[in-house]
Amino acid sequence: MKILALELSTARGSLAWLNKDVDPVVREWPNDRKNSGPFFENLAQVREQFGLPDAIVVGLGPGSYAGTRIAISAAIGLQAASRARLLGFPSICAIENEDYCVIGDARRQLFFFARIRKQELIEGPSLFSEDELKNKIETLADSIAVFCSESLLQFPRAVIRYPSARVLAQLARDSDRKCKLPPLEPIYLQEPHITLPKSQRIAS
Repeated sequence: MKILALELSTARGSLAWLNKDVDPVVREWPNDRKNSGPFFENLAQVREQFGLPDAIVVGLGPGSYAGTRIAISAAIGLQAASRARLLGFPSICAIENEDYCVIGDARRQLFFFARIRKQELIEGPSLFSEDELKNKIETLADSIAVFCSESLLQFPRAVIRYPSARVLAQLARDSDRKCKLPPLEPIYLQEPHITLPKSQRIAS
């Protein structure tokens, strides 16, 4: 089965092409949220080289909503052309490690925590204040890695690591894995914050 994986939830974008007849093809680049050009350039080159996939898997975050939406939209477009199977997995499950935790800034003075074992989400993602998360991390065994996808200096144990499209592709090949089916959407940690126009704020 020809599998295409798309991962745009962090500052490192990646895509992977997995086919049992050839070595995996992986492309990575700095993922600028304001410029998706490199993503579409890499996607076009891989599609031109290998054709259409049988399955498309997308990393759903949590992370950059904009990046994840772009990946989902591209996957939907390719699915329409190829009739490929469309799948989604949490991006945080696609880090190359056996047993680890992922933390991240959820904005509004909150942080998320998730625990992953063998690429399966076994806890979270849950929201904590800074102090609550520090206490949570202190309870973890020293052998458990703590990863983040952006610098979080207030949590010195956390090491920057990024999700991998190659791992996503491998997960999609495993028929025993639980996956998200369409309609796909980013993993939302909080309800969207909507700023009302000034006239509406005064009226309320």
